[in-house]
Amino acid sequence: MLNLSIILEDSARNAPDRTALVLGDLRLPYSMVDTVANQVANLLVSRGIGKGDKVALACPNVPYFPFVYFGILKAGATVVPLNVLLQSREIVYHLDDSDAKALFCFEGSAELPMGARGREAFDAVEGCEHFVVLPATPLATESEYGESFWAALEGMSGEFETVQTEPDDAAAILYTSGTTGQPKGAVLTHMNMLTNAIVSDEMFPTDPDGDVSFAVLPLFHSFGQTSVMNVSVRRRATLVLQPRFEPDEALELMRRERVTMFAGVPTMFWALLSKIHTDGAEAPSTLRVAVAGGASCPVEVLKDFEATFGIPILEGYGLSETSPAASFNQLGRPTKPGTVGFPIWGVEMRLVDDDWSTIEGEGPGEIAIRGHNVMKGYYGRPEATEEVLRDGWFRTGDIATRDDDGYYSIIDRAKDMIIRGGFNVYPREVEEVLMMHPAASLVAVVGVPHDRHGEEVKAYVIPSPGATASEDELIAWCKENMAAYKYPRIIEFRDSLPMTATGKILKRELR
Repeated sequence: MLNLSIILEDSARNAPDRTALVLGDLRLPYSMVDTVANQVANLLVSRGIGKGDKVALACPNVPYFPFVYFGILKAGATVVPLNVLLQSREIVYHLDDSDAKALFCFEGSAELPMGARGREAFDAVEGCEHFVVLPATPLATESEYGESFWAALEGMSGEFETVQTEPDDAAAILYTSGTTGQPKGAVLTHMNMLTNAIVSDEMFPTDPDGDVSFAVLPLFHSFGQTSVMNVSVRRRATLVLQPRFEPDEALELMRRERVTMFAGVPTMFWALLSKIHTDGAEAPSTLRVAVAGGASCPVEVLKDFEATFGIPILEGYGLSETSPAASFNQLGRPTKPGTVGFPIWGVEMRLVDDDWSTIEGEGPGEIAIRGHNVMKGYYGRPEATEEVLRDGWFRTGDIATRDDDGYYSIIDRAKDMIIRGGFNVYPREVEEVLMMHPAASLVAVVGVPHDRHGEEVKAYVIPSPGATASEDELIAWCKENMAAYKYPRIIEFRDSLPMTATGKILKRELR
């Protein structure tokens, strides 16, 4: 028997009074987090949801996320975390594709109407039978969108005997598009997730006075879920939640809560440094560990951060399919700025060519990974799984070089994928939505350099004959049909697009 929820149960048993979660003035001990998770598990079982069933969770970085996440695991079910920026159409796809039987959805706000979007999607999916609203108003027992979380938990016991799951059973399905087509669900097992959290945790020394981790990376994303939430819960740390990154508030929270660990994407580090240098904000003095991932961090940012905060940023590499951590610049060994370090414990990496043959020496080549972190496969997609998995090796699509010390450096990303502000944007998905507009005859989407976001999404459009739609009209239409981080901010109309002899668009020329 192995269940990822043991990290919460162990911390609640051995440090029940230690503060687990902080959100504003709210402070919750480990004992309470575990009790509410037990109530969630009892609720699921009472509604016929258990081992092998899928339960979707759409929630920002607020206490509901760990409550529901660990409750689903305790019930033996599989968590399907959803990006909080998804539109209704996109939520429908994820619920359908994952065979989710229930959706726990945060109520949201006027600016982010998650409750309305979630309800609309739930009503459109026949197989999803239960919709529970996570109210924005604390402890509210009613919601205009459906059954309130707190009303649903009424009468549910705070004790629960965790369902026995096997190491190879699915703990979570994390959606990633890879590089093409509709998003695919990477099936991560209890062994994948638990081992990755343990190994990631043990790479950094524990503060004897108790670690305080800053959680602004979205917990629905593999980086925030494993490297922040699960690592922190496992080491009985305090998790300071920030639902949306704001550099002023982030610095104030770090100072007030005496944060010791921070993981973020490069744009977050850049924003913190900008606030300090431009506004004279004070850098927190308690930070001991800073971790960057999601995109390559500019060397100048790495240097500036170390000079300002007195500690290096440790860069790592991973994917949703690898739970996510695969390689890292680790404490106790020389840090090499601009590299993603070397494989973590229990993980192998090599460079391969198109035929899976190993490339010796420096490379370049495509990174292939084997170890405890590699996913079980893509949910319901055996052919897509066979394309990327062979003899336990997972080929990432990322091109890298390797130096004599075994440190890897990413030199190109998986084909045409765009990374905007740490979020993966997959051009084909954007293209397919744009092509639904009557004014668009042919579309090619690429990433273009952007000072703050790293890359911005740009669409080249051949207009339909007689079409009169403007750039602003197409952008507004995309905004209504795609998550905020996906839709193109730049549209350029063209009479033609560069192509190969076989009709394939040459995106490298557009870039």
